[in-house]
Amino acid sequence: QVQLVESGGGLVQAGGSLRLSCAASGSIFSINNIGWYRQSSGKQRELVARISSGGTTNYVDSVKGRFTISRDNAKNTVYLQMNSLKPEDTAVYFCFADMITRDSYAEYWGQGTQVTVSS
Repeated sequence: QVQLVESGGGLVQAGGSLRLSCAASGSIFSINNIGWYRQSSGKQRELVARISSGGTTNYVDSVKGRFTISRDNAKNTVYLQMNSLKPEDTAVYFCFADMITRDSYAEYWGQGTQVTVSS
């Protein structure tokens, strides 16, 4: 069974930092794009950052210069280092990955981890 497990969310004051991790496990042959979406109350889910298998990164404009996405292919893990956090970064952060597994090529999602930034 393929799954994505997130960790690292929590409560932090504005200006602080958090590091999210997402580990993929199961019968995985390869991971193409992997990254993070977020969804806050009353808003649509938005792409925060993603990284390709070749290391190309994309960020939503609101986090550029503050967040850094990276991946460890040996561990099938993606990280999101979040610095200079703002209250507007408060959301549930979801990990996603486009994976080729034993059974399919599909997009997989984690359960989400809450990030709360207090002012």
